[in-house]
Amino acid sequence: MAKKTIADVDVAGKKVLMRVDFNVPRDDTGTVTDDRRVRMAVPTIQDVLDRGGSAVLMSHLGRPGGKPDPKESLKPAADALGKLIDAPVSLAADTAGEAAAAAVAAIEPGQVLVLENVRFNAGEKKGDDADYIAKLAGFGDVYCNNAFGTCHREQASMYAVPKAMKEAGKPAVVGFLVEKEIKYLADTLANPERPFVAILGGAKVSDKINVIDNLLGICDQVLIGGAMAYTFSLASGGSVGNSLVEKDKVDLAKQLVEKGGEKLVLPIDNHCGDAFSSDCNKQIVGAGEIPDGFEGLDIGPETAKLYADIVSNAKTVVWNGPMGVFEMEPFDAGTKAVAQAIADGENTSIIGGGDSAAAIEQLGFAEQVSHVSTGGGASLEMLEGKSFASVELLDDK
Repeated sequence: MAKKTIADVDVAGKKVLMRVDFNVPRDDTGTVTDDRRVRMAVPTIQDVLDRGGSAVLMSHLGRPGGKPDPKESLKPAADALGKLIDAPVSLAADTAGEAAAAAVAAIEPGQVLVLENVRFNAGEKKGDDADYIAKLAGFGDVYCNNAFGTCHREQASMYAVPKAMKEAGKPAVVGFLVEKEIKYLADTLANPERPFVAILGGAKVSDKINVIDNLLGICDQVLIGGAMAYTFSLASGGSVGNSLVEKDKVDLAKQLVEKGGEKLVLPIDNHCGDAFSSDCNKQIVGAGEIPDGFEGLDIGPETAKLYADIVSNAKTVVWNGPMGVFEMEPFDAGTKAVAQAIADGENTSIIGGGDSAAAIEQLGFAEQVSHVSTGGGASLEMLEGKSFASVELLDDK
């Protein structure tokens, strides 16, 4: 999937319309509590500015429902960017209206303009508002997709706008962040160094059916953890107590077990409690032996050791989903053990977005892995083997 990057385009004196992912968490005061997505966008923005261009940034934030909502303004994200980049950063009062048009016209090389939340416009999600698309497409001389977290969406700013710009003869390329995501997620999956091990956790089998199915075809081993392991346990005739399970997915779990054979590795023990709290009564039991009144909250120590041993011998590791309730001691032990093994290993290690990215950051291992994805849903779809129309339409190398 070799696409031209922003480095392949002369941006001197040009306005680069860049789709970023500034959908960042905020506290009750609106302050950004985790600026990672903003930080990851900075190298691409800085490159444009250093080469004499200006950056006009588009992003969504939250779900304002197609109309302006002050609580979902991009101002906190713009403020966060202003602290991370050595350049003037301003915020337009709207996305594609008169205020935005005036701000775009006034922007100078070396400056950054953040357009207001694209989801303040009903035409963003529909992707078919010709006037909205034309106005945004007119704001840039170059289009740059630097928003991996929304690459699986075909919304206006991701698909229709670059399509319109290409039709007008303007370059449409990827930023360094999307280039890196494609390199690790798509290219590594296509040609992994072996042994290739995937670790999949999280709550629901239904969220990761297609991922498990795809990875069983290309991995040497797929390790299962998190609450979805209890659905597999139920499918094997085990007792799961009060554990979170998807009873309607038991037959599907059986099919995956049959397909996976020895490739699919399930927990051999569980750490369970009689309440969802750190001070509950706890037991470590064999897989499929969770008693009534207890629920599985983490993989057990024998499973953690088994998984760590498998990971330590792998040459390529993909991890998506925690092994247990990693936010709560002592049920973070399984996730910690797997994360430590990944960090200590001599491998190419790819951490999926969402909870896995949060866990690896929280545990302090982010600098010891090859790549931490910025896109939860997007990384899952890429692990399923899907292609993204919003990337496919961009200029090829």
